[in-house]
Formats: sequence, C-alpha cells, structure tokens
Amino acid sequence: MGLSSDNIHGLILAVSSSIFIGSSFIIKKKGLMKAGASGTRAGSGGYSYLYEPMWWAGMISMIVGEVANFAAYAYAPAILVTPLGALSIIFSAVLAHFILEERLHIFGMLGCVLCVVGSTTIVLHAPQERNIESVKEVWVLATEPGFIVYLVIVLVLVVVLIVRYVPRYGQTHMVVYVGICSLMGSLTVMSVKAVGIALKLTFSGMNQFKYFETWVFTVIVTGGSILQVNYLNKALDTFNTAVVSPVYYVMFTSLTILASMIMFKDWDSQNASQIATELCGFVTILSGTFLLHKTRDMGSSPSSDVPIVVRSPKRPNSNTNSD
Repeated sequence: MGLSSDNIHGLILAVSSSIFIGSSFIIKKKGLMKAGASGTRAGSGGYSYLYEPMWWAGMISMIVGEVANFAAYAYAPAILVTPLGALSIIFSAVLAHFILEERLHIFGMLGCVLCVVGSTTIVLHAPQERNIESVKEVWVLATEPGFIVYLVIVLVLVVVLIVRYVPRYGQTHMVVYVGICSLMGSLTVMSVKAVGIALKLTFSGMNQFKYFETWVFTVIVTGGSILQVNYLNKALDTFNTAVVSPVYYVMFTSLTILASMIMFKDWDSQNASQIATELCGFVTILSGTFLLHKTRDMGSSPSSDVPIVVRSPKRPNSNTNSD
C-alpha cells in the first residue's frame, strides 16, 4: 500500500521534528550542566537553569520540534508519527558523541541502523489516516468506555508516582521520572492530534474553536506538556542522557501507540500481514534503541569513575586529637 499525500506530509514533519528534538536533548543537557555548576541542580529541585541561555536555546529547539511533531499528527496516524521519534535518538547519540564526549561505539552505530530500518518498515506499511470532519468526532472517540478506562488508569498511576515514589525513589530510579513523562505523554499526544485536526479543519474554512471540546483538548495539551517538561528536566539532570533518551522513547512510544489503538483504532482497516509487519518494524526499532543504550553505557570511560571516589589520607587516627 503506497503512502497517501497526508502520510507523506506527516512523514516529512516527523523527520524534521526528530532533528530538532534530538538536538535539544544535548543543548539542554549542556545548559543544565552550566546551571548546576553555579546554582541548585534541577535534579535537586532547583530552577537556576531558567537563567541559563543555553537551556533556553535547547528549549526553543525542542519547541520547534514539537510544533513540527504537532503538525505531523494532524496529517498522519500515531502509528506512523510516534515511532519516527527513534530518529531523534540517533541525532542525540551522534551529537552526544562529539559534544558531551559520551562515546558511540560500532554497535551503537548498528543500533542507529536498526532504528532507521524499523522506521522505514513502519513508514511503508502505515495505515491510512481516518477521515475526520469535526473535533466532535474525536471527542466521541475519546469518551468511549475503552479510552475512559485507559485515561483513569494513567491518571491514577501518575498521581501515585508523583505523590509516593518521586520523594522516595526519584533520585535513584530513572523509571519514576520517565514513567510520569511517558504516561502523561500518551494522553498529551491524543490531545495534540485532536488540536492538530482542529487547526487543520479551521484553516480549511471549518472553524473548530467554537466547540468547547477543542478547548478541553487544548488545556490537556498545555498542562500535560508543562508536567512532561518539568520531570524530563529532572531526569536529564539526574541521569545520563544516553540512558534517559532511549528509555523515554521506548516507554513513551509504546504507551502512545497503545493509547492510539484504543482511541483511534488505527489498525481496523489493516489485515494481519500489515499489522505483523508494523509490529516487526517496531520491535526492530526497540532492538536498535536498546543496543544503542547498552553500547553507550560501554562507552563511558571506566577511569571517569576513579576521581569521584577519593579517600582522604589525612590523619587516620586524628580522632585522638582535639582542635
């Protein structure tokens, strides 16, 4: 099945988005490092990075990428757009290799190739976007029992993670911060798609902003994005970028595709062969992502840990002397 015109537009926007977002991880990381050197680190609850120009440059890059991503969802289904986020990991890995000196080994390069192969497989077999004439149609899909159950489960998990697990395990278990971002991200993407469709229809002459449903989706996009940015900053400042990026991608993509399956029923028009091919493409992307992650861990210089653990040789028996 060939790509439709809308899918091609979505593909171009999604690839552009990956370039900007992949770059933003590195630029923001540099900004967070500079801010942490002169103020309270973001991982410790500080917000000194708000005064760091480099962090804002990274934030602008991410916003541009998210706007392109936002537009991509208006044209193409989530099963096509979301997995292409793997490309942002490739750009992030390459830039981190040169800028942050987080080494990219030959197997990491193989991981990048697997991400590209998996993305290409999904692109070539992506389902056609369903024809939606009004945001009210999206609202009907969002208020069906299946998606309501998913919504409630996600919100409960997010509240439990923020209230119970962030204070206890946020600094030691990356999955807490990344889990919050990914869970909220899956809901945010569904709302982004709704708002994107509203803008697309409005620009074509059918004003969708006269409906309260459009504004509900807009509020969810705004609130969800702010929450994601906050906890993603904490994750980036506390843990290695090479770990955060792939794990966030895998969790976010998996949950977003699940949410899209429940809400938009993207695979209804496809046969078993097409669905199986897309799943193989997605597994290939996950394999490349984890391979990239593991080799980036190998790339960390063992000697870099030595200066951190320094035992003071001064006066081992000095407890007998009083100042």
